[in-house]
Amino acid sequence: MNARRLARKARLLRWVMNVYPPYLGAGVWIRRIASDFRQVEVKMTLRWYNRNYVGTQFGGSLYSMTDPFFMLMLMENLGRDYVVWDKAASIDFIAPGRGPVYASFAIDQAFIDDVRQCTAAGRKYLPELQVEVRDGEGALVARVHKTLYVRRKPRLQQAA
Repeated sequence: MNARRLARKARLLRWVMNVYPPYLGAGVWIRRIASDFRQVEVKMTLRWYNRNYVGTQFGGSLYSMTDPFFMLMLMENLGRDYVVWDKAASIDFIAPGRGPVYASFAIDQAFIDDVRQCTAAGRKYLPELQVEVRDGEGALVARVHKTLYVRRKPRLQQAA
C-alpha cells in the first residue's frame, strides 16, 4: 500500500474511532495515528458521565482507552498475511486519574522484524507489550500489559 493511501487510511480510522459510541461515551479521543501506523496517541477527559463513585476515571475506561491499539498497529504493519489478536491483558492501577489522561503507543521496525522472524515457520508468537497511562502533569496513573497472538495465516504456512 503506498504512503498516501496508508496516510488516508490512518486519518479515516482516527475519525471513525472518534465517533465510535463506546469511545464517545467513555470520553476517549484518538489524538493521532501516524501515517505508518507505528505511533498512536490517545486522550481521555474526565467528564460527569465517565467518572466513578469517588470522582476519578473508571478503571474500565482507563483500560478501554488502551485496548485495540497495539493489535491495530501490528495488523497494519504486518499486512494481510497474518492473524493478529489480543490474547491477554492486565492493568496495574498506580494513582487515581483525576483529570485528563494520556497514552502513547509505539512500535518500531525491530519489533516488526522480530514478529516476522518468530512466525516465519508457522508458529504462533505471543509478544508482550506495555503502555503507560499518564495524567496531564506526566504522573503515572496506570500501566497496561498486553499480550498479542500472532501467526501467519494457514494458507501461507503451507506455502512457506
